[in-house]
Amino acid sequence: MIRPYFNFQQFPVNKFLYLVIIFSFLLLTNCSVVDPVGIWKSSEKEIRRVADLEKKQKAIVNTEKIYTGDNTFLEEKNLTSKIILSKPKKVLEWEMSGLNYQNSLGNIYLSGSANNFLKKKIGKNKFNYANVMDPPLISNNRIYFSDNNGTIFSTNQIGDVIWKKNIYKKLYKKIYKNLSLAIYKKNIYVSDNIGFIYSISIDNGKLNWIKNHGIPLKSKIKVFKDKIFLINQDNRIISLNSNNGSLVWNIRSIPSFIKLQNLLSIAISNQGHLVSIDTSGTLTKANTKDGRIFWTINIADSVYAHSTDFFTATNVVINNNKVFVSTTSSITSLDLTTGSNVWTLKISSADTPIISGENMFIVTKNGFFVIININSGEIISSKNILNILKKKKRETQVSGFIMGSDKIYSLTSNGYSIVCSAITGKPESFIKIGGVITSAPIISNGNLYIRTKKSKIFGFN
Repeated sequence: MIRPYFNFQQFPVNKFLYLVIIFSFLLLTNCSVVDPVGIWKSSEKEIRRVADLEKKQKAIVNTEKIYTGDNTFLEEKNLTSKIILSKPKKVLEWEMSGLNYQNSLGNIYLSGSANNFLKKKIGKNKFNYANVMDPPLISNNRIYFSDNNGTIFSTNQIGDVIWKKNIYKKLYKKIYKNLSLAIYKKNIYVSDNIGFIYSISIDNGKLNWIKNHGIPLKSKIKVFKDKIFLINQDNRIISLNSNNGSLVWNIRSIPSFIKLQNLLSIAISNQGHLVSIDTSGTLTKANTKDGRIFWTINIADSVYAHSTDFFTATNVVINNNKVFVSTTSSITSLDLTTGSNVWTLKISSADTPIISGENMFIVTKNGFFVIININSGEIISSKNILNILKKKKRETQVSGFIMGSDKIYSLTSNGYSIVCSAITGKPESFIKIGGVITSAPIISNGNLYIRTKKSKIFGFN
């Protein structure tokens, strides 16, 4: 290291000032730029933690390749009762995962899907094994999303990048980043599978604050009444102050190991009650103000109760006074007030169940479009929609779906969009999007948005 040299006889100043100058110079020449909250210092502990995360991510790949334990539904059933849908609602903003605090999608107004007005590659998903991505967010006619390198993009409606932001230093370069975003009070709140939580300005991507939780975050982020809500890898539900990331409260459930990439879900009722599901299959209802628990119930089948490595769940949905959630092997309806079971059906949805009128609409991973009565849990229609594709294209899975103006738009992992009537339950048409699709679609301002694994974003109307 080069030491500073000063000839004291050349400078007519006192020795105290010399010491101040030398000390300041040594600090500047031996220290790198440190983040104001101190999270970027690469301590030995953090280096070991990151190396362990990298090993676990590689182990996830092998686990997913051999696991085929999803509940397979193969029954077709003709429609047994008339379907009455709620009127399509126009959604202008999509500012959080699941659209709203209740993750209640319903029948959303869609102007059409024939015109492809947006097709652009933005970002770089360099981790090929990353099979789960959050859909984009829409606010004030701008689109916000991230790639699996951890870069967040803000674009206009035709895909021109307005700004981009990446907070990760070299230490985290080899780690796949699974980010969850939420827009709240002109800021974007971000959590990741490394353990970082931070806030950036929606206007320019400028960092407001950042915290290193030290434990991977394993849920989609919700921000409600100036509080951030998340679930970490240890199944601890945490509440943070949205202004600075400081801890407000936390509660812990049964810890378990997570070996899948999907993010856990949080829903918040109109009364301010949080309902979450963890990797042990436990649903918890708590007060968002202080974390006080109202009830907990485990809905995992016994086959998964002691082997939760493969437990997955879609978004928890709150509709009126009912809670709905689809897990690896079943869909369950519970009473929001008491947590008591209303019904359980041995079928699994590929994405968030959609409720419109008195019915629930789901699509299974193996391609069955199923309509269920939400009061009784009875299946009133079931059709294999993959049969509309050519035979050699049917070997695929459904990665997501949404209801747009009385129709269900289902996306397949091999790049197709299949359109079904939500009234008849039958498939009507399909189009080839192109590329592997690994995230659910969204609808905003009458437009349908789809992202592919290769970081392409499509817009249809």
